[in-house]
Amino acid sequence: MKRCFIDEKALARISWQAFERIVARLLILDLFLNVRLVGQTSDKGADIIANKNGKRWLFQVKRWKNKIGSDVLDETMSSLSTYRAHVPVVVSLNGFEDSAREHQKILMSRGTPLQLWDRKNLIQRAEQLPDKVFNTRLPFPHQEQAIQILVKSVIEEKRKKAMVVMATGLGKTFTAAESVRRIEANKAVKVLVLAHTNELVYQLEKAFWPFLKPSHETIVWNGYEQPEIEDIDRANRIFACVNSVSAFLEKGGELPEFDIIIVDECHHVGGGMYNRIVNKCNAGTPDGPILLGLTATPWRPDDCDLTAYFDDPIFTMDMVTGLRLGFLSNVDYRMYTDNVDWDGLTRLKGIRLTPRQINKTLFISEWDNAVVNTLRQTWEEVKKPRAIVFCGTIDHAITMRDQINALGFCNAEAIYSQTQAGQSMESWQRNKILCDFQDGIVNVICVVDVFNEGIDVPDVNIIVFQRVTHSRRIFIQQLGRGLRVSDGKDKVIVLDFVSDIRRFAAGLNLKNEIEKDKVTAPSKPIRIKLNHTFSFKRAGADDKSTETFLRQWLDDVASIEAAGEDASILKFPPALSGAR
Repeated sequence: MKRCFIDEKALARISWQAFERIVARLLILDLFLNVRLVGQTSDKGADIIANKNGKRWLFQVKRWKNKIGSDVLDETMSSLSTYRAHVPVVVSLNGFEDSAREHQKILMSRGTPLQLWDRKNLIQRAEQLPDKVFNTRLPFPHQEQAIQILVKSVIEEKRKKAMVVMATGLGKTFTAAESVRRIEANKAVKVLVLAHTNELVYQLEKAFWPFLKPSHETIVWNGYEQPEIEDIDRANRIFACVNSVSAFLEKGGELPEFDIIIVDECHHVGGGMYNRIVNKCNAGTPDGPILLGLTATPWRPDDCDLTAYFDDPIFTMDMVTGLRLGFLSNVDYRMYTDNVDWDGLTRLKGIRLTPRQINKTLFISEWDNAVVNTLRQTWEEVKKPRAIVFCGTIDHAITMRDQINALGFCNAEAIYSQTQAGQSMESWQRNKILCDFQDGIVNVICVVDVFNEGIDVPDVNIIVFQRVTHSRRIFIQQLGRGLRVSDGKDKVIVLDFVSDIRRFAAGLNLKNEIEKDKVTAPSKPIRIKLNHTFSFKRAGADDKSTETFLRQWLDDVASIEAAGEDASILKFPPALSGAR
């Protein structure tokens, strides 16, 4: 009898979180689309949302010791309107009471397509799946090149360390999962995938599912789920939060032997927790498992050397290279200068000026109304517009949501983690919004520090910057949310309203890099590449004078982009004539 991720053995000691996740995996393998776990607790009657045959399905998943009664069915039915779902499904590990079956018949007779799935039904559905890898998408040329290099270095060159650097949108997780699949074609491997947040752990497990056969079992080990050591020994793939594994080792726990340890967002490596795991497992040594680091942004604010862990990258493709080769979406980047106070600029004195001095004098205050009006004007320029607005604070995100909705041209929502007053957004609320965003019910999401890392969002074609970030890594990650190539998308429009001189430097630096001579692609580009555009805008028109002036002023834009508040690196221009 073939082994399957859903069988009696797998269900024997399963936690309620793991039960929800294996149901989600079953749906993905059964060709449901946009499968999303919407909550952990207090989920308002839904655990999984998915689409099939043009309808949204809502799954209530119960791992109760007793059978499910009709009250759970009523709860599920009441949640349909909350989640805008069409097909309700109740999944019960230990079956249903007769009253629930009778209640289902009544609802079905009234036209409600309520489905009841029990343990037997789940196992049968899983057994019907062919024991094969379900991913059917071929790698893009740059991914194929990275995969071949990685597989060769592991199998032929017997390397024990590797790092892959790929910008957001280029598919580093796809590359890692497909590489492991090819490595396993020679022999079975046991893999530990590490990440630094609970949410990212779940996202990675989900991303790896299509590259695994149903006979491969996966488990999660993080702040929400603590598997038994027997489960860790048995599973082929363990997706874990670094602090959970480190705490286990610190208490004297022993890990099984792994063949590969993957560290996602490996620019976070460094410090006691990572070192404890790497040293205990002998990762990257001749007698230990392969140590693979993945990152889109390898820059560090400290002196930690990533090559000490992973050696030099075996493959690198940054955002600019991806843009110039056509592997990322074309960019129409618009940096707005309407809030530049040129009269204030003429009053500045001195030869060397700091960003703090410049920003205090150069920029006027908030300009939310202008931002919303510009977004409205831009809305008609793209097909099926979908936008992310990066805001400075939680309250600012809520304000922007309300101002956008007041104009009535789209439906906006705000996503946040926690306000200063302690108010927080539940996981189910955030995931419900993301489901609506995926399906086009919500068109704009206003966020604060939510989409930098570890959150799976659908493709977008409008990015609005209204927050200042002095981190090159965060800026690149946020911009990357709009750079994924997709069918029917010809470009991403970036509206940059950030009031900071270093953002102007970052914009100029990006434009300089994109406009360099063409580079040689690793193979034929995946599509015809249109020209990228980068422009300064003032009163809706191109602002050539500002660009000229800033190029005189910002001598070394790459250095200024990463400068601190009090760094004296800005060069006062020789003349202000023609600046206004």
